[in-house]
Amino acid sequence: MCKQILATSLALGLLIMILLLCAPILVRAQAPSGTATFKATVTDTETAIKEAAEAAKAAATAASNWTPPRTPWGDPDLQGFYLSLSYTPLERPPELAGKAFYTEAEALAAFKKAVEEDAEVDPRTVHYDWKEYGMDAWQSPVRPNLRTSLVVDPADGRIPALTPEAQKRRAAARARNPQVSVQTLDNLYTRCITGNQGPPRLPFNHDSESQILQAPGYVVLILQSNNDVRIIPLDGRPHLPQNVGLWLGDARGHWEANTLVVETTNFHHERNWRGSSDGMKLTERFTLVDPKTIRYEFTVDDPATWVRPWSVESVLPRIEPPLYEFACHEQNYGLMNVVKGAQVREAEAAARKK
Repeated sequence: MCKQILATSLALGLLIMILLLCAPILVRAQAPSGTATFKATVTDTETAIKEAAEAAKAAATAASNWTPPRTPWGDPDLQGFYLSLSYTPLERPPELAGKAFYTEAEALAAFKKAVEEDAEVDPRTVHYDWKEYGMDAWQSPVRPNLRTSLVVDPADGRIPALTPEAQKRRAAARARNPQVSVQTLDNLYTRCITGNQGPPRLPFNHDSESQILQAPGYVVLILQSNNDVRIIPLDGRPHLPQNVGLWLGDARGHWEANTLVVETTNFHHERNWRGSSDGMKLTERFTLVDPKTIRYEFTVDDPATWVRPWSVESVLPRIEPPLYEFACHEQNYGLMNVVKGAQVREAEAAARKK
């Protein structure tokens, strides 16, 4: 028993040392000073579109003859900094029913349209104009995608229907009392409890950078959003007891050839990911398919929420370090405005009924 405790202590100590040595110094991001010189890909949409198309072709070529690197202890080496952003919709649009893939020309046209619409946002009508800070998706390594949706299963590219139980939960969540709106607002991101990067991760939020670290027996995912950290043991240990719920769930990983497979259960009962229950089982797959790209796949299995499991496939392009500080005062400011706005709308609705 003493040897087991000592071994566990040494492993945790090693993991902490790696985090301290490898994690970048977190510094607050600053707006451009006006005197710096910026790459054309962050100031000109045409240049960004052209480079993204070339990057997509280069990635496809590299993946055809690729042998992933290994860590000194023999595991596939996924370490680095990655981005989760995409212009591909989560669900397939109705007008593309039955069409799972674009041609290359169609994919580039769809990407070009999305980039141009994104870049045209009027800063007078939104809280931030992200492109001023180089944070629009087109200013990053986002690439055209041949897929017409991120959902790959079911084959129609649509999220399965909610169960009757899930429909009742959703209706109850919407029927809130405006007098206790702060207590019933169920967005954990706005309340600074968790970030907006899952698990699982969907590529539609601006604070979407992350870092992967590895140590013998562990993989660590550091997410910029809310500074969330997922420590994933690889030693085959069982999940926690069912009565223990965590905001990010209880993750266990293993390798299947060059793919890291992560199974996560034990989600906190107050956590709500797209209406999920605490019985959700999440299976994620991380595969380094070329020097600059991780293919990220996940399957959600929650019989209390959806009538069948469903799966998503996206990519995580490699980016330059570091991760920047995520300060949650913005969320607190946003929370007050969300609640005040909701109360104003509810008062207006009540007045119309009189």
